Amino acid sequence: RRGAGRGRVSPALAWLAVAAAGVAIALGGALLVRASGASPGRARRLAGARGARVGELTEAPPSRRPMRVSGRVRCSDPVVTPDGQRLIAFHRDVEVRSGREWRTVERIRETRAFDLWDHDGWVRLDLADAAEPLITIPHVWRGAVSELEEPLGGAAVRVAGEDPSRAEARAVTRTVSVIDRLLVLARVERQGAGAVRLVAPQGGFIVSAVPLDAAMRLLGGGRPRLLLGGVSAIAVGIVIALVGVLAGIASALAG
Repeated sequence: RRGAGRGRVSPALAWLAVAAAGVAIALGGALLVRASGASPGRARRLAGARGARVGELTEAPPSRRPMRVSGRVRCSDPVVTPDGQRLIAFHRDVEVRSGREWRTVERIRETRAFDLWDHDGWVRLDLADAAEPLITIPHVWRGAVSELEEPLGGAAVRVAGEDPSRAEARAVTRTVSVIDRLLVLARVERQGAGAVRLVAPQGGFIVSAVPLDAAMRLLGGGRPRLLLGGVSAIAVGIVIALVGVLAGIASALAG
């Protein structure tokens, strides 16, 4: 009888094993969400914030929570591209696939300070403090490493390894133009004489150069089924983990 008793697993430990399984399911769901390319946290913060035009900020009630501020761009010293685009933000990442991973070989960040304005007011802003990635429709180029120009091509070949002819490269470019209308998630701080300024919340300004509904689609990633499966797995895993923990505590207390 003593030997049989030693082989038994206590109910509390069994329920803790159930809780561990729930945690594993939730972590798997988080990996699926990441693989979908979605940013549910940023989407929730942007959509859930109170919206206001720039001209309404001086009359808005004080709040410690970030607001979603809308306005147009006015900049006297934009970034001018070779094809004549006038930008306040230019982000480009060039990556090379090395095995199963993508490795960055070039990272460009150019921004300008500008006025976010409407007909009732304006506020100064600098996208150097913007969270990444910018919520814009990205321009994506894919091709062979050999198609990259020097000196970038040489760095890409070194990253690609022994057989660069079979390696893949990609460049993702996101821009914000002087003609865009922006949505900016920011904290509003009051100054003297009724003036306000926009301060970056934790993680930086969340900046969208597209309307809110389009921003939600971009933040949802390009693989909705994978996103749905990941979110469902997270919810199920959390429930299983909670049930396991609570039942394990109850079993331990019951003796």
